[in-house]
Amino acid sequence: MHRFGLLLIPFVLLASLAAATAAQASNSIQSGAVYTLTNSPAGNAVEVFDRGADGSLTPAGNFATGGTGTGGGLGSQGALALSDNGNLLFAVNAGSNSVSEFAVQPQGLQLVGTVASGGTLPISLTVHGDVLYVLNGGGAGNISGFTVGSNGLTPLAGSAEPLSGVGTGPAEVLFSPDGSTLVVTEKNARQIDTYAVGPGGIAAAPIVSASAGVTPFGFDFDKAGHLLVSEAGTNSASSYGVGLAGVNTITGAVSTNGQRGVCWLIASKNGKYAYTVNAGSGTITGFSVAGDGSLALLDPSGVSANLGAGSHPLDPAVSGNGRFLYNLTDGNHAITVFQIGEDGSLTQVSVTNGLPAGAAGIVAS
Repeated sequence: MHRFGLLLIPFVLLASLAAATAAQASNSIQSGAVYTLTNSPAGNAVEVFDRGADGSLTPAGNFATGGTGTGGGLGSQGALALSDNGNLLFAVNAGSNSVSEFAVQPQGLQLVGTVASGGTLPISLTVHGDVLYVLNGGGAGNISGFTVGSNGLTPLAGSAEPLSGVGTGPAEVLFSPDGSTLVVTEKNARQIDTYAVGPGGIAAAPIVSASAGVTPFGFDFDKAGHLLVSEAGTNSASSYGVGLAGVNTITGAVSTNGQRGVCWLIASKNGKYAYTVNAGSGTITGFSVAGDGSLALLDPSGVSANLGAGSHPLDPAVSGNGRFLYNLTDGNHAITVFQIGEDGSLTQVSVTNGLPAGAAGIVAS
């Protein structure tokens, strides 16, 4: 080999090692995180946890929202949301009727700004592209839109829309995967509202459909855009197609076989599975999701995971890589981590304790 080539080899090796080290550091930064809200009336804050390769969590700071919480359960799903690219985090301040925006940075969160929610008691929010909608559960209840910018949230003129009526008990607002529709569940009214989203992110008036089960609560979409909803009153889950005329039932009120308090629901990233979190029985129920959106129990017992008596599990979240399910386990003031198997099974990985009483909402990257 030419002498110059021999001299070049160490420099190439050093450059490759430096690149590998940089990539490893970058992957560490980008490996993911989990966020939850303290929901404190003395000053709301986001608790941040770094996610390890095995799904376990390490506390990574507490970041004030500039608003206040309520100190108690919000009766909702989606109190936190991440932007599509994961660079922005949004949080409700139910005690001060506001919404906060954070920039997600390697060293933690930076508060961008806090704005009025467009109503009272904001309990859920959702973002698609540069549009965010918040669900306000106080008073008559409404949804209200905002444009998302690097300098904060700006109210979207003409975006506010009512719910189906007064005292409906709304639980969640969520964009469909393509951003064409907003969906809201109403617990007390036993109804599901859909809002067509037009140019500029403006929502149309709601189309109101009856729920297949009693007390529709948390929900998510599979990859094909089928709506999957938990039902606390009948302790069941249903699936729907979403169209211009509202929702049409695909699978109605599939029983969780004796589980209680079936309030929250999350879909796996591949869309093949869905999980209800059952506060009353301290369990999680897994469902398979067929290509047409139909649901079936993964385990005939209705129990895919058991968190124990008194655990009172609340909101779930799935990691960005689709490998882990995180549960805000209210009774234990903890986050419980499960690995999601190829067959949809759940295996407990770890428990992170020390959350404040009244913590609400969870989201993962």
